[in-house]
Amino acid sequence: MALFVLDIYLDCWKARFRIYSEERDVDTLQDPNKSAGRNDAGPRLGRFLIDGNWIEPSSGSVHLCTNPANGEVLGTLGEASTAELNAAVTAARRALDSGPWRNMLPNERARLLWRVADAIETNASELARLESLDQGQPLSLAMNMSVLGAAEHFRYFAGWCTKLDGRVPSVSRHDAMLYTRRVPVGVCGLITPWNFPLLIAAWKLAPALATGNTVVLKPAEQTSLTTLRLAELMHDVGIPRGVLNVITGAGPTGQAMTEHPGIDKISFTGSTAVGRSIVRASAGNFKRLSLELGGKAASVICPDADLNKIVPKNIANVINNAGQVCGALSRFYVHQSLHDEFVERAAAELSSVRVGAGLNKTSQMGPLNSVEHLERVDHMVKAAIAEGATPIVGGSRLDGIYASGSFYPPTMLEGVTEDMSVAREEIFGPVMPIMTYNDEEEVISRVNNSDYGLSASVWTENLARGHRLASHISAGAVRVNTVSGLDPAAPWGGMRASGWGREMGEEALEAYTEVKATWIGLE
Repeated sequence: MALFVLDIYLDCWKARFRIYSEERDVDTLQDPNKSAGRNDAGPRLGRFLIDGNWIEPSSGSVHLCTNPANGEVLGTLGEASTAELNAAVTAARRALDSGPWRNMLPNERARLLWRVADAIETNASELARLESLDQGQPLSLAMNMSVLGAAEHFRYFAGWCTKLDGRVPSVSRHDAMLYTRRVPVGVCGLITPWNFPLLIAAWKLAPALATGNTVVLKPAEQTSLTTLRLAELMHDVGIPRGVLNVITGAGPTGQAMTEHPGIDKISFTGSTAVGRSIVRASAGNFKRLSLELGGKAASVICPDADLNKIVPKNIANVINNAGQVCGALSRFYVHQSLHDEFVERAAAELSSVRVGAGLNKTSQMGPLNSVEHLERVDHMVKAAIAEGATPIVGGSRLDGIYASGSFYPPTMLEGVTEDMSVAREEIFGPVMPIMTYNDEEEVISRVNNSDYGLSASVWTENLARGHRLASHISAGAVRVNTVSGLDPAAPWGGMRASGWGREMGEEALEAYTEVKATWIGLE
């Protein structure tokens, strides 16, 4: 299968963002030690950004940053102590209540966020390489989606800074008038995952700052490098001290943030299990919550679907970031009339996917992010096979030249039934469980019979059928004849166990603001 398969998935980004050549990506990047922030000019790997200063961790606990393609240690990260978390929250509160940020005009905030976007693009090659080393993404994905996508989020929300208007409602009183304003929620705790660390940090930071909040940001301990570099760039372009604070650490640090009485809002992207614990922990001070959690996206192949068009797009989605995407298609409902041909074509394309390190120009799919996650994906596939599923492609861990990394092959499973865990639980890997159906009512019922409701795709040449299925499928985003569903202007979030609230788009502004009503007496 040619490299155009991955390009199909990236088409929506390439149409919007400036593209950098792979030759430039590889040849002009800094030494990886410098990319990790270990040069004397900037923050050393392992420090925290608190109140505008880079602070050495006081705790002796560290987390290793490893390259998932070969297990090489890239550096170490500190575990924030209670005192350091308190210091970050105090700095954020001070910046919120006093200082230049509180009085900064909307157009000044907009220019500042635009400068952040420019800084990301100026350092795009370095950031893309760093993301590929730390997370495992193919370099083209890291550049075109993660890095340039991050820049675009800052630009999009920069435009909203001057448009946060209130209302003047028509109240039924002669003696008073009322107007409303959107005001910041306060100190926001942002907790990001390991699958798209830079992009998701940007889509949380940009609306939080555009609306005037201050931030304590904790990236996933597995992939913190690009977040630390982004924080350095934001500090350099003039984000006032205390507005952005970055600490690192594992689950206990995140839990401490969700329980901290000085944090007014938590925005979390990650597993549904952790999301439930955040709901419980936030009750202490009734924190506002945005939770973008797990997904089990269905791909519905209708009887009139054009397989020439849809097979490459479905495969591109399956291998995108090695399936480590919350909206990844991970259960396939193929109409009985197309089943054999779809499986034959999809298996042929899936078998030809080139797997390798993200920095290898020929790689179409990189490794899973960690050995632990590799073992989880492998366990789920083995369990499905033990329950009666048949591996058509893949189905077991890669060895040989791949043994030192966290590589798992693209996998197709036939004979999958709805009661298997591989059909019900989030896999977060490049796995295609294939099932069949006979009519629309049946497939709608089966797609909706899920704890999750993040996204789905429908493939049909019939416009009415596309609208009809999109209307009846219960998910936060339904994509008809496409797998591309992310854009800074498009709200993103799920139903049921897929989370609360929406990120991106105008809807994100609601998540980071409160409506304040002011009455004016007229007598």
